[in-house]
Amino acid sequence: MIEEGSQNSEQLLEEEGDDLEFDSNDLEIEGDDPGIEDNDLGIEDNNLEQDKNLGIEGHDLPEGNDLDDNCEQLFDIEYHVLENNRDDATLEVRNGDFLGKDYPPPVLGMEFESYDDAYNYYNCYAKDLGFAIRVKSSWTKRNSKEKRGAVLCCNCEGFKTSKEAHSRRKETRTGCLAMLRLRLVESNRWRVDEVKLEHNHLFDPARAQNSKSHKKMDAGAKRKVEPTVDVEVRTIKLYRTAAVDPLGYGSTNSNEGESSQHADRSKRLKLKKGDAHIIHDYFCKVQLRNPNFLYLMDLNDEGFLRNVFWIDYRSRAAYGYFSDVVIFDTTCLLNKYEIPLFAFVGINQHGQPILLGCGLLVDETLETYIWLFRAWLTCMLGRPPQTIITEQCKAMQSAIAEVFPRAHHRFCLSRVVHRIFDNLGTLPDYEGFQRTLNVAIHDSLKVDEFEMAWEDMIQRFGIADNECLRACYEDRERWAPVYSKDTCFAGISTLLKDGSIRFFNGYVNQQTTLKEFFDMNEIVLQKKYQKEALDDFESRHSSPILRTGSFYELQLSRVYTNEIFRRFQDEVQMMSSCFSITQVHANGPLMTYMIKERQDEENLRDIKNFEVMYDKRGAEVRCICSCFNFKGYLCRHALCILNYNGVEEIPPPYISARWRKDLKRLYVPDSGSNNIDIANPVQWFDHLYRRALQAVEEGMISEDRYMVAWQAFKESLNKIIFCPS
Repeated sequence: MIEEGSQNSEQLLEEEGDDLEFDSNDLEIEGDDPGIEDNDLGIEDNNLEQDKNLGIEGHDLPEGNDLDDNCEQLFDIEYHVLENNRDDATLEVRNGDFLGKDYPPPVLGMEFESYDDAYNYYNCYAKDLGFAIRVKSSWTKRNSKEKRGAVLCCNCEGFKTSKEAHSRRKETRTGCLAMLRLRLVESNRWRVDEVKLEHNHLFDPARAQNSKSHKKMDAGAKRKVEPTVDVEVRTIKLYRTAAVDPLGYGSTNSNEGESSQHADRSKRLKLKKGDAHIIHDYFCKVQLRNPNFLYLMDLNDEGFLRNVFWIDYRSRAAYGYFSDVVIFDTTCLLNKYEIPLFAFVGINQHGQPILLGCGLLVDETLETYIWLFRAWLTCMLGRPPQTIITEQCKAMQSAIAEVFPRAHHRFCLSRVVHRIFDNLGTLPDYEGFQRTLNVAIHDSLKVDEFEMAWEDMIQRFGIADNECLRACYEDRERWAPVYSKDTCFAGISTLLKDGSIRFFNGYVNQQTTLKEFFDMNEIVLQKKYQKEALDDFESRHSSPILRTGSFYELQLSRVYTNEIFRRFQDEVQMMSSCFSITQVHANGPLMTYMIKERQDEENLRDIKNFEVMYDKRGAEVRCICSCFNFKGYLCRHALCILNYNGVEEIPPPYISARWRKDLKRLYVPDSGSNNIDIANPVQWFDHLYRRALQAVEEGMISEDRYMVAWQAFKESLNKIIFCPS
């Protein structure tokens, strides 16, 4: 990536893909395939595990007072997944093909121990699909041979050069845009910074097999390189509601009187009479309609319910598309609501909050958060978020560091600011302090600017001894924007108006009871789903009104959803406030510009300078304001520099796939593998159910597709009926 400041700009070195091929024979390691399977996690979507010996038959749960006669013991299910030590990862090779194929497609945020691991993974993924790869370009830090980044592309990328136009060699390049961009991050790991999966040509496994990249891979046994999964070998306790007594006070396995005397009430969920029935009835009702609904319970040693977590199939499927940014909302816990509700919230293609799981927590301790984060990660098949935003909490911070060690953990900025304002509300010049703090936070473009502004504020208002300010300053790298310019936020700042992104905002208040919540929960979810479907329809079948004559505006009006396009329009309009572009540094194709912007139309002297770096060769542009990472689209400063250099269209890397109006989402969770145990009927159901739902989703797109899907279903059903048992 292009680093800030002209003195530290990196030198991009174009290298031919064939020259960068390497022999990976030295990666030969022996052992077992470390792939993650649903069975390894001990969780089946069809109501966990339908095995009477384990006592998890959700549909057969007794109701009412019959619970007393049917209580069940707690059990542990151990799941073994890929450990962080990649040297233990092994794979056996037969006849040049990897056993246990199905390499997961690359996604943003994947990390690898080395460049070789990243290259080898993409090469294996390409071989599975039937295309070849090469290195399009790579770059090093100036005056150093250390590789800092690279772009791996499909072998069909580009076209013949003018010198090759008359060559008799068959044309194999089609201008394919499929690619993977890698960047060396601060932890000396290689991260996927950009990915394009779409090809504009048919796959040709036979021709790809003869490519240099695959020939060298087939020269000997190689290790199967996959992105690191942030989970270790753990034990998660899964419980069914029968372990809670009908009154909701604890386990029916013990004497209620004795339990009430000896159990620590602070270590169990505070449930009123009948609340256990409400939870139990809701879970059973949902599972009857949706076998992919999943819930997990945590009980203490005395059998009392501590924590409960649940997630439906739509949430698990949505996470596959929007795992880049996740907000962990604990507003109800923080404000002592009647129900201790929490929610994992993501941002969809319209910039709206979407639910990624929710539940009830007994407390806000390290133990509780570790249980919850591991449970949630298990439901997401071990795929951690790229960025997670939470309250400023030490216990939460420690739990995230243990369960999601490579996620970008950031604190909610507006929450931090509100906390500071509340703590210093008695200052004599309180309004002046508010303005000064906001300027230090939002107007600082560089780290030293922020730290100088903070120090001046401390001295001006005489608050150097304030413990709240001191604690916030120590954690400044987790909330101050100037420290997070390389972190993806998917535009959540526009939603953080009241200090948090609350999925249930307007439906749950401090007095809402558990019964009221579960009564309204399905209604709330349906309203959210209908709102998203309506926005999808309007984005695909309407043309936004253009405000300027900029081609950039016209270009993204055809690509982005209406809401995101309206936000981008604001940047296009504000291009008129930018002027006086000056080139301040040049290093080959890499140039640094300074652009001025009027901050106030009424005060023409209020002008601010912005540094923008532009690489002509790859049409890469980066502004010091880092709008693209914060909001997901280019800022007015970067647009002006592109226009200044004669770039008529926004380059593809800066058109984020997550905002596209043609994004086709399947509301079926991805199991991550097509490998099933052919002798396991439970896996038969699970596999067929997922594939059938995918056909249903595709068939609902149009009337023609509906007719094709319906005809295919009828033909398939007839074949199955007459197939010998």
